[in-house]
Amino acid sequence: MINDFTALDVETTGLNPKTDKLIEIGAVKIRDGRITERFHSYVYPGRRLEERITDLTGITDEMLKDAPQIEEVLPKLFDFVGEDVLLGHRILFDYSFIKKAAVNCKMIFEKKGIDTLKIARRYLPQLESKKLTFLCEYFRIPIEAHRAESDAEAAARLYFILAEQFGGEEGFAPMPLVYKVKKESPITKQQKERLYKLIEMHKIVVDYDIDKLTRNEASRMTDKILATYGRGL
Repeated sequence: MINDFTALDVETTGLNPKTDKLIEIGAVKIRDGRITERFHSYVYPGRRLEERITDLTGITDEMLKDAPQIEEVLPKLFDFVGEDVLLGHRILFDYSFIKKAAVNCKMIFEKKGIDTLKIARRYLPQLESKKLTFLCEYFRIPIEAHRAESDAEAAARLYFILAEQFGGEEGFAPMPLVYKVKKESPITKQQKERLYKLIEMHKIVVDYDIDKLTRNEASRMTDKILATYGRGL
């Protein structure tokens, strides 16, 4: 086990890092087993939140409307993390969203990580659930579920409980986090013009920021409009 690391958690618009966006990032820095610093930021996703995401997280469009863009948040997050190992409950999920954003911002983010979900699955097979909320209830760890900073802190506390019970066994050492992703190009001028014309033509109210779309996202949005209305330019 290790006593120095950064616990990380993110909240997102969905489960797929290829199509969904970050909306909240939280982290706590652990030194000698204690929290020494905290990091928190909302992130403007460039789209309206689905009702299910607001219901799950409590995060609203109003809370995000003045939030910084991801390119503003990442340098601050990376300064906070430094050379630390990352820890989280299903840490590859959180890492994949950060890694994708980093690649799109032409930044490097290569890390080792510790996954408390994998540890729980290995050493607590008798428990009916390995979800963070369930484990926190089981071990009486305070948590504000599905909020990034609280989930990060809860994962860190869970790690030390599991390490105390099973730390002499395997599975507690950091492992390289691997998520392959290609940089996405921003929406082109031609794509933007066509989308605006289609939206105006069909009197469509969109729930996303056209200027923040990638080229692939713009293509999907255009195809969706054409499939729905059956008419191009």
